[in-house]
Amino acid sequence: MNDAAGITFPMRPIGFVRTPYGDNSEVPKGPGAEHKAEGVLEIRPDLEAGLTDIEGFSHLIVIWVFDRSEGYDLMVTPPTDDRPHGLFSTRVPRRPNPLAMTIVELLGRDGAALRVRGVDMLDGTPILDIKPYLSSIPAERIGRGWMDEADARRR
Repeated sequence: MNDAAGITFPMRPIGFVRTPYGDNSEVPKGPGAEHKAEGVLEIRPDLEAGLTDIEGFSHLIVIWVFDRSEGYDLMVTPPTDDRPHGLFSTRVPRRPNPLAMTIVELLGRDGAALRVRGVDMLDGTPILDIKPYLSSIPAERIGRGWMDEADARRR
């Protein structure tokens, strides 16, 4: 196994997101959180051609950076449970590599701007990549790990 600690990958945002959230406390979290807020993915003008044909997709995967998060703990207690879990089995923002992924609904495109619904990031958050959402896994086969048990305890 290679020692990955010294490897780095330079990245540059492809754009930034505009959302109604100015502070982390405003973003819905925890059991039953619904992400219905609309926002705009503002893509750099030099990358606009890369958005060609994106309008045909209903949903997009947005890969972004927790740019206002620092440090991390390997064991965390997420807002969806009262028990600690390993960092990598949660979606908490404090991570060794502060990357995040959100699936949004594509509402429309205006040049290099994508209007979307379902944002859960802060206004001005850097976007690293966008991919069309495609899944061949039937919903009934998707496991939710410890979250199913936590949901059952809350009932």
